[in-house]
Amino acid sequence: MQLTVQNLLVLEITGSAAATGLSMSVQAAPALLMSVLGGAAVDRWPRKLTAAVSQALLGAIAFTTAVLVALDQLGMTSLMVLAAATGVVATVDNPACALLGNDLVPAEDVPSAIGVGALVHQSGRLVGAALAGVAVGFLGTSSAYFANGVSFLFVASVIPFLRPAAGAVRQVAVDARQHSGARMTVREGLVFFARRPRLTALAGVTGISAVFGRNYQLTLAVLVTGPLAGGAGSFGTVSTVLAAGGILGAVLGARLRRPSVWLVGVLAAGGALLQVVAGLSPSVAVLIVLVLPMAVVESVSDTAGTAVLQTDPPAHLRGRVLGVWGSIGTVWSLGGPPALGLLMELAGARGALVIGGLLIAGAVGAGHLLRRRRSTRPMVLRTEEGDVVGQPTLSTAA
Repeated sequence: MQLTVQNLLVLEITGSAAATGLSMSVQAAPALLMSVLGGAAVDRWPRKLTAAVSQALLGAIAFTTAVLVALDQLGMTSLMVLAAATGVVATVDNPACALLGNDLVPAEDVPSAIGVGALVHQSGRLVGAALAGVAVGFLGTSSAYFANGVSFLFVASVIPFLRPAAGAVRQVAVDARQHSGARMTVREGLVFFARRPRLTALAGVTGISAVFGRNYQLTLAVLVTGPLAGGAGSFGTVSTVLAAGGILGAVLGARLRRPSVWLVGVLAAGGALLQVVAGLSPSVAVLIVLVLPMAVVESVSDTAGTAVLQTDPPAHLRGRVLGVWGSIGTVWSLGGPPALGLLMELAGARGALVIGGLLIAGAVGAGHLLRRRRSTRPMVLRTEEGDVVGQPTLSTAA
């Protein structure tokens, strides 16, 4: 809701779409360098306290913006400063709130908890944009910021009363005692991430998908309004179907019990092939039919990837691993749209969807073949005259 209102406010102040994009980049930029520090803070400090304080700070920023708007004292400079402050707080708030859900449930229920969180997130994206339009239209921009500030304070006031399930209390308490004296360094998280093949593979799959396969608000907008000769109403329908598919995918993702990087790769390749077919759609109606499974596959893949990311590292390292992931994800979010825009300039909307889908599927397939080749490399056994073939080597291996 607040991001939508912020974009509308920038357009009202400047009348420039470029300025709107700049404000979004200013808010996202702190994560590029500070996410690793935010993750280390989440590992070092009590998680419930960290999440409650970060939510309260976000509420304070929203209230400050509301007051400045009401007094007609908000200019582009102050708006950019507030956007940057929001981005800084988010580097701590995002991993703290994400991992707080893990602490509340037994380990076997963490994938389901992540799926429920994804469902809430997708629903919030859909409902928040609608609420922003209603609030600005009937009550004014200041009221929308004030309402969002209240929502942050509500979350901050609820967090202290959350109680973990019985199976989670022992798990969190034991891990806290074991690592209470450990040095919570940023380097430790970076080294763990770099030396963990599962996480680097997940980063590769997610990265290429984020650049060439997830920016549907850009590629499908150009496809619908260009080659398919649809209008704003047609793209609105496509966007609604995308949101509905994301919610349905989150529901399905919540049922995952054993998410894996292999599953994420398969889903990414499947979504990429659907994207190729969507790029060849002869009409808006055919595109709408394809968009729903595309959104479902993307949402389930995101849920599975998040579950791997939050459960693979040991509990005392998860904040820093999420911090590393936040920095990597910021690179994708800042660099992906320009790269995709250049591809669309060269190949058109259809070409960008087709080429992007083939790149994703090809990268996933190549990674799978490389992994199989490494894991099935034959063993060469040396033998001596009179020996049973391979006996010494096999005995040693046994």
